[in-house]
Amino acid sequence: LGRFRRRRSAEEKEAPVGEIIAATLGLLAFILAFTFGMAASRFDERRKIVVDEANAIGTTYLRAGLLPDGRGPTVRKLLRDYVDARLEVIRTQDVEKLLLISEKLHRDLWHEAEAVGVQHPDSITVGLFIQALNETIDIHSKRVLVGLESRLPKVLWTTLYVVTILTMAGVGFHEGLASSRRSWAIVVLIVAFSAIMTLVADLDRPQEGLVTVSQHAMIDLRKTMNDTP
Repeated sequence: LGRFRRRRSAEEKEAPVGEIIAATLGLLAFILAFTFGMAASRFDERRKIVVDEANAIGTTYLRAGLLPDGRGPTVRKLLRDYVDARLEVIRTQDVEKLLLISEKLHRDLWHEAEAVGVQHPDSITVGLFIQALNETIDIHSKRVLVGLESRLPKVLWTTLYVVTILTMAGVGFHEGLASSRRSWAIVVLIVAFSAIMTLVADLDRPQEGLVTVSQHAMIDLRKTMNDTP
């Protein structure tokens, strides 16, 4: 198109077009940096919430051993099943199944908490256990929100793709208008922007691609549960 325009209109100069393309490249870089910042911050939040959830479950598991009436082993088994379900979804990617299992285990755990709370309403240890269990359930809801629903908006992806396509087309148009041979520097430009866009997409998918949220905190917690008599 640039070559066609150069042959048909000698009045269109390459210098103003070059300035427009430079401004468009700057705008693309700004949008890409903004998108990368959002994806990176949400990735860090997902990584932190895994540690917070492991700590909350571990605290609940330890305090369950103080429950009266022999309810501790039952609660601890439910918590072990809960951690197993969290780790299983990483392998199978079956999120819907995990949510169903988690909700059922939440009901079972809270049923145990209600029963022991009614029987021992003045017990400090029971109160501490219920507090830890409540925090575990709250963190689950937060993790679902951050991990599944807090993704980059589609309108942001659409804008990024549209600006990228228009910018690269503008670069080619300027080359044709300037009557210059296609430079290998274009490949460097395209690969650089494509690599960053791919990294942004990878950060926005916490358990897919090359960059994933580590589950070592949950794995270490599960080993601790096995070692606890």
